[in-house]
Order: sequence, then C-alpha cells, then structure tokens
Amino acid sequence: MLLRPRQKQFVERSLSALHTHGNALGVAPTGAGKTIMLSAVAGRAVGGTDAKACVLAHRDELTSQNRSKFVRVNPDISTSVVDAREKAWNGQVTFAMVPTLARSGNLEALPTLDLLVIDEAHHAAAESYRRIIDRARDRNPDCRIYGVTVTPNRGDRKGLRPVFSNVADQIRIGELIASGHLVPPRTFVIDVGVQHQLGQVRKTVDDFDMDAVDAIMNRAPVTDAVIRHWQEKAGDRQTVVFCSTVDHARNVAAAFAAAGAPSGLVHGDMGAAERRATLSAYAAGELRVVVNVAVLTEGWDHPPTSCVVLLRPSSYKSTMIQMIGRGLRTVDPAEHPGVIKSDCIVLDFGTSTLMHGALEQDVDLDGREASGEAPSKECPDCGAEVPIATMECPLCGHLWERDEDAGAEPLGAFVMSEIDLLKRSSFRWVDLFGDDGALIANGFSAWGGVFFLNGRWYGVGGLPREHPRLLAVGERTICLAAADDWLNEHESDESAHKTRRWLNQPPTDKQLAWLPAEYRQDFGLTRYQASALLSFRFNRAAIRALVFGAEGAVTDAIGRAA
Repeated sequence: MLLRPRQKQFVERSLSALHTHGNALGVAPTGAGKTIMLSAVAGRAVGGTDAKACVLAHRDELTSQNRSKFVRVNPDISTSVVDAREKAWNGQVTFAMVPTLARSGNLEALPTLDLLVIDEAHHAAAESYRRIIDRARDRNPDCRIYGVTVTPNRGDRKGLRPVFSNVADQIRIGELIASGHLVPPRTFVIDVGVQHQLGQVRKTVDDFDMDAVDAIMNRAPVTDAVIRHWQEKAGDRQTVVFCSTVDHARNVAAAFAAAGAPSGLVHGDMGAAERRATLSAYAAGELRVVVNVAVLTEGWDHPPTSCVVLLRPSSYKSTMIQMIGRGLRTVDPAEHPGVIKSDCIVLDFGTSTLMHGALEQDVDLDGREASGEAPSKECPDCGAEVPIATMECPLCGHLWERDEDAGAEPLGAFVMSEIDLLKRSSFRWVDLFGDDGALIANGFSAWGGVFFLNGRWYGVGGLPREHPRLLAVGERTICLAAADDWLNEHESDESAHKTRRWLNQPPTDKQLAWLPAEYRQDFGLTRYQASALLSFRFNRAAIRALVFGAEGAVTDAIGRAA
C-alpha cells in the first residue's frame, strides 16, 4: 500500500516529533486517512527492531479496523489483540480495547512497551486512558506516546497537555477539499432578525447558554423562516440540523415534516435503539432531514448528506468545523448509486460564521502544497508547541484572536483552487486522446482512470482479471482523488514507477501488436503510454457500461426526487 504525499509528510513530521519530544499528537480531519497514517507511524517506529507497541481504541469495531489497516500497511509486522474475547500480547504490535485493558487484572499483564499509540486521542485525558498511560510509563519511562484525532478539543474542556507537549502536524480541511477528498461548503449566513439577540447571549464554561439560545430561536416565526430558506436553497438535499435544546429540536423536526420533508429527531435522552432506528431511516433515504442536539457533532457520517443547518451558535471554532464536517464527505457510488455530490450547502442562522470567520483561517487558496518542517508557535496558556496556523490549541483549547485588519471571509467565499493531482500523484497520468477527457494511470497490479461524459466526470479503477469498479461520479478533482487512492491502495513504492527510465522507452513489439495500426506510426509513443492505451482498450466495454450505467442511475434518482 502507498501513502498519499500529504500522508507521507504527516508521518514524517510525527516521527520527528516523537524523536524530539518523546510524545506527539497529530490532528487529521475526516477524509485524511487517519488510521492509515497512524499505522505507518507505528510501523516505521518499531519495524526492523525488537521494540514493542500497543495501539489503543475505545470500541471493538475500531480495534478490529485498526488492526486490519495496520496489516495492510505493515504486512511483515506481527500483531495480536487484547479485547473482551482475547488477551494476547505475543504480537510486536498489540491492538487493545481501552475498557478491557484498563481493568486492574488486565493492566497487570501489560508488558514493557516502547510505543503507546492512542486512536481518537481526545479521549486520552479520561481516567481509564490515564491509567494505561501511567502504567506504560511506570514500566518504561522512555515509552513514547503518540496520539491521532479528528477532534482534539473535548466537550468537557479537559486539556490534553498532561499527555502531549506538542502537535506534530495538523492536516487542514481546506487541504482535503482542494485535493478532492472532501467537497467544498457553500455557506449562506442568514439573519432572520435574531442575530443581535444571539450576539448578547452569555458564554458558560463549555459553550453558549443554550437555554438563552432556545428562548431566541425556538419560536414559530423564526422556524418558519428557516424552513423557507431551506426550501429555496437546499430543499432537495439530505440535511442535518443542529439545534440548541431538545424542545427546540422537536419543534424544528415537526416544522420540517409539516412542510413535506420527512424528518427524524435524535438527542441524548433517547434510547440507543430508537436513535439507531432514526439514523437507519435517514441512511435509507426514508427521511430527508435529521434534527439533533449535540449528538451528531462527531462519530457519525452519512456521505449523501449535502446540507448542514446551524440553528445554534458555537463558542468554539472546532465545534463549528465538526458540525459542518458532517456534510463534507464524498460519496462512493457503489454504496449510494445515483447520488451526485459536488458541494455542501451550509445555512448558518446563528453567529458561528460571523464569529469565527472562514472554515479555516489557514486555507491556501493558491493550492500550494506544504513542505518541510511545520512552522510552529507556543500556546500562551499551556506552553504546547503547535503548528503556526492553528487558531485553537488542540491541547488546551486556547483561542488565538483573528487579525481584524486582515478581515475574515465568510464560508460562502470559500474559493478553492485545485491541487494538481496529476503532478502530485505517485503515478504518471496519460491523456489518452489529447482532449483531457480520458486519463489513465497504471501500476503493476492496478489501473485507475477518469472519464468525461455529458458534463460529468467518472472515476474508475481496475485489477487484473476483475471487473472494473466505479469509484466516483461528479467533479474532476473528486474523481481524480478516488482513482489515485485506488492505485495507492493496490500498489507500493516499488510499483509507483512515475520516474522510472523505462517509461519513456519505445513500446515493445507485443504492445504494438495489440494496438491499432495508426499507433505503429507514432514514433513519439512511449512504453508507458502504450500500456495505458492497452488498459483502456482491454477494459473499454466495461468502462462504457459503468459510465453509462451511472449516468442512467443519476437520471433515475433525479426523476424520483422530482
């Protein structure tokens, strides 16, 4: 398996910070490939040595997923598991479930570790995690601690500074939007006559006073205005709504339903079965809208969601980014046939966007790729070393004030430039017919392609002796990202031969024998171009079937929605 260039950089920075500080936290949002990078850091830290590592997760499914991806990234490193069913430490890297390992009897069996890795590291301040961390350090004071998280700032505001002294790297949402791994937000900041009142609401220790927000927002005229704006701007989209209180959410859900939009309600006081049933109905498309109160901020994704409605302000920028992030996932056409998603509409009826400015202050609108060591600064509250573009300290929650002179572009002005995946890719992409409408890249085991038809792009991936798979439909950047990731998944550093000398050599006689006669007179044709043409030629019928089939599915889906 091959890492994306940005993932490689994240891994290198993490290893450098671990070497320098003995601990490090990495921050990577949804879509960055957090588990793959975590696996690469752990594998490079212990590979080829006698060092022993443990990877912590707080749920069974995460433990299993982490182990599976680690083996793909590090096939030569042995693994074992400590969970409710099995308690084995015989692997060089052990994957442990925290609730099981934190029990005193199991903790006694903890061997001497050289590296402790914490997935979802925002949990590291919890008592159960601290018991494991303290035990590992008691056994080996030089045990390195590495954590990765999407959302470092905890709801209870407990800082991570006692565990981590630095943030090695922070992949920004803007980078993932520019590279095609997330869709861009299109934001509307809407004042329904209450912005001034919301601006007067006091902050509590954790957030704004949501009872005061409820008194302002939970009124029929306000809710009716929200429904009208939603119908005008996003009425055909699956939508997640964030409310201030349960009563507010209940009234908003009823209003959507009365307006003809099937809706469901999710909040913390519901039973688990009822909550699962509502989210399952939303995932199945039976509900157009799901309304929630502080439940779907993290740990939940339904990629076809393409509208986020904010009916509450957020005092912390990280919370705003988490809420908007629920709508930024790209869509896999194999899982959601006929769904096309090229952006996410954000309707902000509160003050979050006005308060925090752009989704990220550090978005590089020129699409330049970060390189070298991450410039850093020191947090004035906790002294942590964090990336210089950070506006909210991941370890203690300190907020840096925005430069008012520079101004803050609202989310609606989020203009992204495409990072040129064709140049950054580990593979060489071939424009098959010189019109930029069909591109293919080859590895030794796989090929990926993007194809343009009737105003829309299609990403396709293939393996030997297998039917090609449709990977993405929609924007060119998203399809390129999906096809490039397909190659990364099935190839390695050895087979990513972008700069190999033989690529520019003339085609072999065997290649020319399979190509149409006109290519035998093309003396500029290279061996690699010939291989790309042959990949297309051998799979042309299957590619056409996938592309035309997907176009038909989209047409059918649009017809059903109408």
